Amino acid sequence: MHFARTPSKVRALFISDTHLGMRGAQAGALLDFLKSVDAECIYLVGDFVDGWKLKKSWHWPPACNRVIQHLLDCTRNGARIVYVPGNHDAFLRQFELLRFGAIDVRERAVHVGLDGRRYLVIHGDQFDVVVRHARWVSWLGNFSYNLALRAAVLVNRVRQKLGHPLWSLSAWARNNVGHAAALVSRFETALVREAADQGYDGVVCGHIHAAAIAHHGRVAYFNCGDWVENCTAIVETGEGRFDLIRWVEHPVQGDQPTIPGLREVAS
Repeated sequence: MHFARTPSKVRALFISDTHLGMRGAQAGALLDFLKSVDAECIYLVGDFVDGWKLKKSWHWPPACNRVIQHLLDCTRNGARIVYVPGNHDAFLRQFELLRFGAIDVRERAVHVGLDGRRYLVIHGDQFDVVVRHARWVSWLGNFSYNLALRAAVLVNRVRQKLGHPLWSLSAWARNNVGHAAALVSRFETALVREAADQGYDGVVCGHIHAAAIAHHGRVAYFNCGDWVENCTAIVETGEGRFDLIRWVEHPVQGDQPTIPGLREVAS
């Protein structure tokens, strides 16, 4: 439970892969996080709603409604929201270029930083060979991931009771499974190449649940991570700096968070 605080002001907030409607989605933590940030522009970088899961079985706890209501309140207070659909909410791509009040739907968006640099904002599933060319393999991988994620939830319940930090399944796979690490690397390379070819200074994406900030020559790569396991986001601060931040219930003693209740991971 977080104490009340004045929301920290940022130029832009980028979140992806919240997967609202999935049983493992951290809607409560997401809501608490959103209340801690006052953003001029909020980018929902794909898989905000998990249409795949909702189509199979309806799971929509009250926390999901509260997240949506809070975002609508943000627009009433002057914030702009850009919704960039992903593969799990691809049904919204038919509404591309439409504007619903202060909410824009774009398959690709462009964010202009404080210093004038231009960043491509895209979910990234378009550059995932498995998703594009082998849907059955994608489904099988998603099914296996969900089973493993349920096991990870049980593990983390025990870890919390013992006072240990949460364990991330996806982070473990990236660090210990060579094939997974290679896929992440190829995905990052493909997104950076696309941004460079289109004349952008960087790219902001999601999709692979691997939060990161990296620089490839003049092109910056920002991956927002997810709100199933890792609870991470990218922000552009009022000074124009891009930070990768992680929502933590209990900040590590001695840390100096960029935003109260958040721990800076990289910039």
